[in-house]
Amino acid sequence: MSLPVITAFRNSPDRGRGFARDMRVRWAFEEVGQPYDVRLVSFETMKEPAHLALQPFGQIPTYEEGDLALFESGAIVLRIAEQRAGLLPNDPDARARAIGWMFCALNTIEPPILEREVAGFTERDRTWFEERRPILEDRIHNRVRRLSDRLGDADWLDGAFSAGDLLMVTVLRRLERSGILETYPNLPAYIARGLARPAYQRAYDAQHAVFVARSSGETGS
Repeated sequence: MSLPVITAFRNSPDRGRGFARDMRVRWAFEEVGQPYDVRLVSFETMKEPAHLALQPFGQIPTYEEGDLALFESGAIVLRIAEQRAGLLPNDPDARARAIGWMFCALNTIEPPILEREVAGFTERDRTWFEERRPILEDRIHNRVRRLSDRLGDADWLDGAFSAGDLLMVTVLRRLERSGILETYPNLPAYIARGLARPAYQRAYDAQHAVFVARSSGETGS
């Protein structure tokens, strides 16, 4: 039986730091012990019809397994979690809560973080950027403050580590250099627990190896 195949950047803008969204999928595969293959794509390839048939918005990752093709990292992680044990509880109610945290990570916590990030790239030279930045950061604080309160002293969001934690950690990592998380000490500790998991380390090493190979000219164009 052929392995599932995902797509990832041939030349990632994050320079191998683990922020590209294929990282979430790689981590999920590693947590459940599922081998997988990776097809590296260039930015040009991502706009071609063959890739757009898999991902209509020209992004990564995509997922192919037999006749099934998926896009959106959250949907792919959910598919992986449903196929093998390790990322979703067996109890139906706990399973539903874990899936709820997956949606929370991507729909509640991530959007204001990305808005701030994009503004920093596209609006920094505008005269009003310095006035807008505190508004963007307040939106993030409003979300992560409530997340911090809910997490409290627990290791994970709802009992054992789940796909909800996997996605939440990858989302919160985007704030690591912002100074925002310093206000909520339990969140950097939460992130550190996620990054210390052997499955995360294997996924990170695999993604980082693409950048290293690219930098040394081993992957081609």
